[in-house]
Amino acid sequence: MNHLKMNNLDWDIGSAPEAPSAPESLQQTGLTLGFLSDMILRTLYTRGGLLGLDLARLLCLPFKVVEEALNFLKHEKCIEVLGGDLIGKISYRFNLTDLGRRRAQEAFKMCAYVGPAPVPLEDYVEQTYRQAVTAIDVSPESLRAAFSHLVVSEDLFNAIGPAVVSGKSVFIYGPPGNGKTAIAQSIGNFMNTSGGEIYIPYAFMAEGSIITLYDQAIHERAENDVEDRMEDNEATIRRLLNTGTVDMRWVRVKRPVIITGGELNLDMLDLKYSAESQFYQAPMHVKANGGVFLIDDFGRQLCSPKELLNRWIVPLENRVDYLTLASGQKFQVPFEQLTMFSTNLDPKDLVDDAFLRRMRHKVEIKAPERDIYERIFNNYAKKLGMTPCPDAIEYLYDRYYNRGRSPRASDCRDLLETVASICRFRRIPVQLNKQLMIDAANSFIREFV
Repeated sequence: MNHLKMNNLDWDIGSAPEAPSAPESLQQTGLTLGFLSDMILRTLYTRGGLLGLDLARLLCLPFKVVEEALNFLKHEKCIEVLGGDLIGKISYRFNLTDLGRRRAQEAFKMCAYVGPAPVPLEDYVEQTYRQAVTAIDVSPESLRAAFSHLVVSEDLFNAIGPAVVSGKSVFIYGPPGNGKTAIAQSIGNFMNTSGGEIYIPYAFMAEGSIITLYDQAIHERAENDVEDRMEDNEATIRRLLNTGTVDMRWVRVKRPVIITGGELNLDMLDLKYSAESQFYQAPMHVKANGGVFLIDDFGRQLCSPKELLNRWIVPLENRVDYLTLASGQKFQVPFEQLTMFSTNLDPKDLVDDAFLRRMRHKVEIKAPERDIYERIFNNYAKKLGMTPCPDAIEYLYDRYYNRGRSPRASDCRDLLETVASICRFRRIPVQLNKQLMIDAANSFIREFV
C-alpha cells in the first residue's frame, strides 16, 4: 500500500492556490521514459503522423520533455522524422514505422489510455491540500449574497455559516418541503462562485495505474483556462518551448458541486475500472475534492444507511480515503471536501451516536414560522407576476395550518403554480385571490389532510 503524508499544509486563508509549474525535465513529470514512450506510440497510432507541436499539446507537456522520448523512439526505429521549418524539431512531423505500429499495438494491450499525461499521485495530493475548502474566506456578507434568492431566518443562517467555514461534514435534517436541498445547493453555489478556482489534473498515476479525474459533466472550467487553451499556434509554440509556464496537465476549474440522491450505491464510491482499456475513473467523491459533495435524500439510497455510513467512517474521521485497484493494491487519496447529508427522515432511525459524533455540524430545518412563510409566499407570487393577497394566506392558516397540517415552504411554490395553471386554463390573466387559492388548495392539499 502506498502511504502518503496527508497532513494539511499551512496556507493563507482566502489565498488563491498557485498553478502547478510545468516540468523542466522528464524526471520532474514523475513519469518513466518507457511510460511516456508508450503514450507517444498510442497517440501517433490513433492520430496518425503529428507535428511535434501537436504531439506536445495533446500530451500537455513541454516539447523538450516529449523530445527526450521522441529521441529514444527514433533510436529504437519506432518513429521516422520528417524535417520542418526553421523553428526546429517542434515543427517536425513524426510518423510511426512498421515496428512502431507493432509496439503501439502492444502498448494498447497494456493500457489504452490516450490523452494528457497523468501527474504523480503525490503531486495531486499536495495540490489538493493547497486548495482545501477550509482555506475559503467566508464572511457573513459573501455567504448572505449566495442565499439572497431564499428566505432564511437569522437563526438558521447563523447555524449554516460556521458549518461552511469549517469545511467539515454537515448533517441537515427536518420535515420535507422546507428547503433542505435548496439550502445545500446554495452552499454549493457559494463554493462554486465565491470559493475561488482550483486546479485538478486530467489524470493521475497511482501504483503504476492511470486514474482519470477531470470530468466535463462535473467540473466547470474557468474562463481563463478555456482562453489559455484556445491560443494560436505562435503562442502555443512559445509556451511549449519556454520555461516557467503553467503545467497544462492541470485544468483550472470552479470548485465542484456534486449532488447525488437515491441512485447512490456503494459501487459508485469505488474506482471504476475498464477491463478493456485497463485504466480507471475516479469515484464521484474524489472528483468532489476541493468542493461540495451532497448526499441528498439520505436514507433512500439503493444501499442501506448502515452500509453507506460504514463506508464513510474512515474518510469523515481521518480526511483520507482508501481506493483499491483491480490488482488488490490500495492507495490513499485526500477526502478534502464539504460533505453534506440531507434527509427528511428521523435521524434516530438512520444513524447511531458514533456517526453523529463525526458530523461536525447538525442543522435542523424546521417548518417556517408564519412571518417567514408569508415572505416566501409573497416573493414567489411576485415572481409569477401576481399581486400578493393576504386573504389567500389567511385562508390557508384558518383552513389547514391551524388545524394540524404543518406549513411547508414548498407549499408556497406548489400552490401558487397551481393557481397560475388554473388561470391559464380558464383563459384569465394570471392573478391571485382567495377563491383561486381555495380552488388550488382543494386540488393540492385536500387528500393529504
